[in-house]
Amino acid sequence: MNDGVISEVIGVVKAGKESRLYWGKGPNGEDLAIKIYLTTSAEFRRGMLPYIEGDPRFKRVKRDTHSLVYVWAQKEFKNLKLAYEAGVKVPKPIAVNKNVLVMEFIGEGGVSAPLLKEVEVKDPKSMYKKILENIKKLYRCGLVHSDLSEYNIMVFDDEVFLFDLSQAVPLEHPMAEEFLMRDLRNLVRFFRKLGLKLPEPESIFKEIVKE
Repeated sequence: MNDGVISEVIGVVKAGKESRLYWGKGPNGEDLAIKIYLTTSAEFRRGMLPYIEGDPRFKRVKRDTHSLVYVWAQKEFKNLKLAYEAGVKVPKPIAVNKNVLVMEFIGEGGVSAPLLKEVEVKDPKSMYKKILENIKKLYRCGLVHSDLSEYNIMVFDDEVFLFDLSQAVPLEHPMAEEFLMRDLRNLVRFFRKLGLKLPEPESIFKEIVKE
């Protein structure tokens, strides 16, 4: 990116099979998260397709690897933008170009905020309510996260942040309801382990859908 969004790339925060996350600085010294999507393996490509097919925003997508990676980056940027503007706690999206996504860095000094899985949850009820409220806001702005669990929720300054929105789908997607149910099952499973008495996921699903 040479349009003044990134002034410095400092180092790798996280490296995975599908993407690498770098810590960088913007022109005013602000911390940036720079996500670079890697050329996909056949396995990852197969995994991406259910979230792209059925999404009316990406009807005419070419199936070659490079096109799919670029679409995946665009998809995450669009999903983050929609969510952020609706008040969902997500990293603020800044720019996207080809397979590079730039967003707000959630953390401090190049250290990413811990995952929900990694923190000691002192007030499970309050934490559960915060996450559920974000799921509802996401649904009201027309999206389902589709892969929500304790592995893609960060906790920072007593706030929760949902991330990895590349697989989030619009409500028109034929599997949106199934994906929402899966997200809710993961949420309920995690907080029941912490001792919370919660309604069944099906009951929470009905509450969200009818709002």
